[in-house]
Amino acid sequence: MRQNWLRIIPSLVSNSITSSAQRNLCTRQLPADVQSIHTLPEELNGTVNSICDSLRKGLNWDTLSRRYSSVELSNSMVEKVLLQLKEPIDAKCTLGFFHWSAQQKHFKHETSSYCIVIHILVRAKLIRDARTLLESVMKKSVSCNSSRFSVVDSLLNSYKSCNSIPLVFDLLVQTYAKLRMIDTGFDVCQYLNEHGFTLSVISYNTLINVVQKSNQTSMVWKIYEHMFQKRTYPNSVTVRIMISALCKEGKLQETIDMLDRIHGKRCSPTVIVNSSLVFRILDERRVDEGMVLLKRMLQKNMILDTVSYSMIVYARVRLGSLDSAWDVYEEMLKRGFHANPFVYTSFIKAYCMEGRIDGAICLMQDMENLGLKPFSETFDHLIMGCSHVGRLEESVKFCEKTIEMNFVPSCLAFNEMVGKLCETRGTRQANEMLTNLLDKGFEPDQITYSRLIAGYAKEGNIQEVLKLYYEMEYRSLSPGSLVFASLISCLCQCGKFEEAEKYLKVMKDRSIPPSAYIYETLIASHYMKGNKSRAHQFYREMVGEGLEHSDSCCCVGAEELQI
Repeated sequence: MRQNWLRIIPSLVSNSITSSAQRNLCTRQLPADVQSIHTLPEELNGTVNSICDSLRKGLNWDTLSRRYSSVELSNSMVEKVLLQLKEPIDAKCTLGFFHWSAQQKHFKHETSSYCIVIHILVRAKLIRDARTLLESVMKKSVSCNSSRFSVVDSLLNSYKSCNSIPLVFDLLVQTYAKLRMIDTGFDVCQYLNEHGFTLSVISYNTLINVVQKSNQTSMVWKIYEHMFQKRTYPNSVTVRIMISALCKEGKLQETIDMLDRIHGKRCSPTVIVNSSLVFRILDERRVDEGMVLLKRMLQKNMILDTVSYSMIVYARVRLGSLDSAWDVYEEMLKRGFHANPFVYTSFIKAYCMEGRIDGAICLMQDMENLGLKPFSETFDHLIMGCSHVGRLEESVKFCEKTIEMNFVPSCLAFNEMVGKLCETRGTRQANEMLTNLLDKGFEPDQITYSRLIAGYAKEGNIQEVLKLYYEMEYRSLSPGSLVFASLISCLCQCGKFEEAEKYLKVMKDRSIPPSAYIYETLIASHYMKGNKSRAHQFYREMVGEGLEHSDSCCCVGAEELQI
């Protein structure tokens, strides 16, 4: 008996010292239907107290139903009972009343009632029951088309009145993950952060794991970045999940290779994952955010100093601040860190993009003098840079050197060089280089072939044009409008009008709309050969397609063909 009084006294003392201001504050923080609890008619308070006493005595459902058969429950009365039973010692009574009122009294609980019971169960460590109710209220919210924040808002509103604990919000997010409500789950994470609640790493891991399994890799990295922003740092489980995400998107080996170039040896999984995150942010040109995360990673020893310096150089280069990047590089050397191919390649790329080819070539020579091995991307930048400024001989030499080192140039770099060569009657040289590269595993694309075909067409070499066209077909590379334009133009130059018209039909059969240039070429060719009726037919077809002829000389006789 004495123990029961000892249990009751603290709550009595607590209630007696609660000021009216404090009561008003609590009332303002509760939703409207919970506020009405404090204004219940006095006669109903006795009913509420009686129900609570009966529940504490452990009366069964049938007895409760008989005793309170005449009582009509309201949401305000239900929540009044729930809040009087909010202490952990009464948690099972709370859950019993919740189910009794729903099943025996056919009362439809509102979201606020669910959330009050969830708070009480979590505080009493009845986690399994809390998870069950969370699932129920979320499904109920979805079926009723409620706001996506309706559940979390209700939990926030009743948090203080239930003397709850932050674990309730971790369980909320984990339940969203379990129900595959990924977008809402992450939105709720951010919403809770705005309200001052930080989730545990377990909750983030649960959410990331589900997202990773659903192949939404962009969201995986978005959530991982959010963790760092809110200073919830990953553990070994997080890193393992993120490594799986890297594998799924095919970027694990790419990241490992990049770090090998920087550090010289294999890095830990934590460094691999964190480096990948920072590089993604920097590549999105969000340099400031990347630097903030990098600083936090360094403070927690979650990334290597050599890698961080290289990233800072990379970021400064991305911003176009070369002088600042060199300052960081010099500081890096003074602190005892060694130069690496990644940093040099970053500078070479910047120099090439600015057209400072001599400086880029000097950096390449410095790399060789330091015994640093360039990689494929290093040569790509030089091939493209030299091509841009018309230094084709040097561009070709760098391409040949790429092959000597058992690399193959990127399609982008090779196409840039091929385009410039074909413009300067170097199509044959470009085609020979392609033949050599094909044996090395190089995979050309439509642009590669379209530029070679255009080059040969310009020279009137129809045999090579047709050979490249059939090679495209063999490689399942669908020729586009530019390829057909070059092919038809070349055939017309050679007087092979029937074949030219055959390829026009192929275009139409493949739903590739002919350009005005193609029609003008056919019109001019037939007109010059004296076949005005055929030229007139193509002219009408061109006008019917809604194409306007140009004033160029290729449409000789256009004025005479106009109706």
